[in-house]
Amino acid sequence: MKYLNVLLLFCLLIVGCSVNNFNVRNHANHIKSSFEKSNPEDYYNVPSKLELLSQLEKDALHKQYNTTNNFSENVLGVKTMLHTDEKVIALTLDACGGEYGSGYDETLIDFLIAENIKATIFVNARWIDANMEEFLQLASNPLFTIENHGTEHKPLSIRSNYAWGIQSTTSQEEVVNEIMGNQVKITKLTGYTPRYFRSGTAYYDEASVKIANDLNLEVVNFSINGDAGATFSQERVKQSLLHSTNGSIVILHMNQPNSNTAAGVKEAIPILISQGYEFVHLSDYELK
Repeated sequence: MKYLNVLLLFCLLIVGCSVNNFNVRNHANHIKSSFEKSNPEDYYNVPSKLELLSQLEKDALHKQYNTTNNFSENVLGVKTMLHTDEKVIALTLDACGGEYGSGYDETLIDFLIAENIKATIFVNARWIDANMEEFLQLASNPLFTIENHGTEHKPLSIRSNYAWGIQSTTSQEEVVNEIMGNQVKITKLTGYTPRYFRSGTAYYDEASVKIANDLNLEVVNFSINGDAGATFSQERVKQSLLHSTNGSIVILHMNQPNSNTAAGVKEAIPILISQGYEFVHLSDYELK
């Protein structure tokens, strides 16, 4: 009986260790999945991140910025290509919100998911408010990275300008607010702090680009205009994407479900894949 008790105790210890090891493995796998989606510092310590964002905002408000008369899509400091000769393309999807469309192109997103296509999504604060459930689903999907498309979808300038009939920000303070309102919103909701910014209309002056840089953001436009604000025909979307070259950054829109964007993308992507192209996130490469 003595030996039987010892044997039983030994078995219980083995089982207990196995259970503990199983729990440890589950915990490790959970952590591993978080690491695989993004760097861990992107997701943890949100309060400290918000403190950092607050300090960056204060610094940008008090710094002196000078500007030129240059107000366009391609001012100094705006990135438009991946810095590589590899056969890779970065799809970027704008979700503009407000009067510019707060819809959700489910057909486009479902296609990208089904085909395992990576994309970088530039989300406006008003689109988030109108599509909170969809936003959180996109933010949790490792195929997509979430970036900053502004708070009110304004062109960026420290003095009054217009782009596509839309009034820009008109002061340094407005530029900071347009960037940081959404930067803080995304960080609070997801734990991830965006690395990239694209303004409404993709227009800037040089001062606003410098402000964004001081707020730890790279300003990213595009080399391929994929759908012209979701106004292109299906064939024109397709042909635009087929003009992509090594390192192209493509702009498309996912906030206009009644557009031809999804149909054109669905035709173009299989052709680009057959040509040897791979689809990547902006964060996979340096930008130029």
